[in-house]
Amino acid sequence: MKKRRRRSPKRLVRFLFLLLCVFLGAYFLSGGLAIFSAHTWQAAGDFLPRPEQHPPSNTLTDDSDDTISERLSRIIFLKRAVNSRLDRSHYIRIDEIPTSMQQAIVAVEDKRFYDHHGFDIEGIMRATLVNLQQGEIDEGASTITQQLVKNLFLTHERSFGRKAEEFLLSLAMEFNYSKDEILEMYLNTIYYGSNFYGIEEAAEGYFGKRPSELQLPEAAMLAGLPNAPSLYSPYVDFMMAKKRQFVVLDAMVRAGYIDKTIAEDAKIKPIYLAH
Repeated sequence: MKKRRRRSPKRLVRFLFLLLCVFLGAYFLSGGLAIFSAHTWQAAGDFLPRPEQHPPSNTLTDDSDDTISERLSRIIFLKRAVNSRLDRSHYIRIDEIPTSMQQAIVAVEDKRFYDHHGFDIEGIMRATLVNLQQGEIDEGASTITQQLVKNLFLTHERSFGRKAEEFLLSLAMEFNYSKDEILEMYLNTIYYGSNFYGIEEAAEGYFGKRPSELQLPEAAMLAGLPNAPSLYSPYVDFMMAKKRQFVVLDAMVRAGYIDKTIAEDAKIKPIYLAH
């Protein structure tokens, strides 16, 4: 295992705070002038040497940190960094992923995904209230965008510096990609349990199907797994996977994606696993 680089947390926090001020100030105070726009920065990144290809952070077993210069580079030239972390050989485009799968993930993971800009303020306030009532950290408020940047780049470290970096990367992600692109990358990088990363591996591994062939009951079961993949995997505990599937289908009803009759029908449809 790699030896973890030591650094000063205060120095990193100051650096990221300063970068945040520059990042937001330059963009908003300039009124979005071309010289400060995110798209201009990404185009400039095309002239830099191609970065070394790395697996997404959520597939690694160690928490070795990148240098400050590497962190700065991926915030400014985000698309270069993103492309260096995606496995295009197993990448599924959004138009090959059933609408039911997309809706199921949004309903259960981030119901205001299409309304926020990377951070769900209402969700944060609700989670804070719940945590105060419980007297412990019992509920989180991470959006799909935040989960994506964590999956691609970040370690498991819990610190203000890491949260600041997550905030910056989430803003940059929303500046540079559409919601469909963010959802597409998320579905291709999340861990579904049983050593399956990404929608292609999960659909094939659990059901022996291409993602485009998934039906609503299967999509709802897959959408329930990222919350606790080692617990909800149908290969680990099928009944827990079914209970979680019910939670997802009910969330889809509340979000207005399906009606109660369709949800109840999907709950009783048989699920055939590949193994």
